[in-house]
Amino acid sequence: MSDVLTKVTLKKLLIDSNINDLQQYLEDLHPADILEVLRDRDLNKLEVMEKLPIRLLADVFEEMEEEEKENFLNLFPEPRQYKIVDEMTSDEIADLLSNFEPKRITRFLANIGKEAAEDVKELLTYEDDTAGGLMASEFVAINETMNVKETLKYLQSAVQDVESAYYLYVLDENDILKGIISLRDLVISTFDTKIGEIMSENVKSVPLEMDQEEVAALFEKYGYQAIPVTDENGKMLGIITVDDIIEVVREEATEDIFRLAGVNEGEIIDGSTFASVKSRLPWLSVNLVTAILAGATVGIFSDTINKVVILAAFNPIIAGMGGNAGTQSLTLIVRGIALGEFTKENAKRIFRKEALVGLINGLAIGLVIAVIGILWTNKPVFGLIVGVSMLGNMCVATIVGYLVPVTLKKLKVDPALASAVFVTTVTDMGGFFLFLGLATLLVNYLI
Repeated sequence: MSDVLTKVTLKKLLIDSNINDLQQYLEDLHPADILEVLRDRDLNKLEVMEKLPIRLLADVFEEMEEEEKENFLNLFPEPRQYKIVDEMTSDEIADLLSNFEPKRITRFLANIGKEAAEDVKELLTYEDDTAGGLMASEFVAINETMNVKETLKYLQSAVQDVESAYYLYVLDENDILKGIISLRDLVISTFDTKIGEIMSENVKSVPLEMDQEEVAALFEKYGYQAIPVTDENGKMLGIITVDDIIEVVREEATEDIFRLAGVNEGEIIDGSTFASVKSRLPWLSVNLVTAILAGATVGIFSDTINKVVILAAFNPIIAGMGGNAGTQSLTLIVRGIALGEFTKENAKRIFRKEALVGLINGLAIGLVIAVIGILWTNKPVFGLIVGVSMLGNMCVATIVGYLVPVTLKKLKVDPALASAVFVTTVTDMGGFFLFLGLATLLVNYLI
């Protein structure tokens, strides 16, 4: 949005202008800025959207979050819904319709363009989190026998209906991917140059079933703007563009953060109270069980605590520091697994590093807390107990922070799922048991 056309100005423009007056501003309006205005609660959304051309309205819908699209679409009568959806790209249509009931999907497919409907039907057969589920069917395909002049003329009519024109894909008569050519290479070549002479045959593609996280890793590694999707025979079926991958990265990061916190990734900040309770209560219940286990561990040593009350003050310090150390290790490992940085080749080296980090941090923090313990109680033995307990728990915490996500990965469970619960349970119980156990053994020196 420009400095002149602020959100407030745009909102006023969209509300006060009629359809005809709004036409002169259309080139200056970005779909993302319009969507930002439409999200205002005090706005008559339908009244504003009815002023927008169908093409622009479809672009606005493509900017929306998944849960928003259906809500906004339902504001329109069905005939208008069909027109809006018909202007969207095939991958966006498939994503939208995948949330509908079968009868409604059938109605939409019957009321949009025949070619688009066929593409969407095929896309709906692929899993959402695969390359096939991400791809769009619209792309620029040319033949290697064409020359540059013929290609440029073809682009004038074809480029308006494609997902991306960063690259042109060279296919043979059976739609087998043979090569790729960038727009730059095309425009700097003479008109009579054959496409086969300037295309690059070193073109990377991804199979339909490739997981979206693997696709995202390829984009990050090679800096792609788009990548073709092919079947097992090399036939090109669609492309995945960088904007789709940005959305994937955001979704995966959000999912991992939510799962680490024990929150359902479907929960939104302004959602209903019931939805939030339904999302959070199950994991809070699990946490309650683990907290009871930790409490039971403390209960075993109640006699010792009654004799040396100061133990109660240092108990949460030992457990809390262990939990923090474990979470640090856990976060690093989960991120490494998600980004593909954690492999079989470096697993042992990473384990050794994490164990060493736990040892060094445990020694440093253990020494500090030992000195504090001595000064607090004027008993060197208490300082020794609290220092050793801190060292031991931080070492265990770091190792557990490594082992939990790695074990979950081997079991083919999302490493982010419940990892934090397991780690904090072990560090709490381990810290309590080690600290209070040592205190019980040396209780005669503490009284």
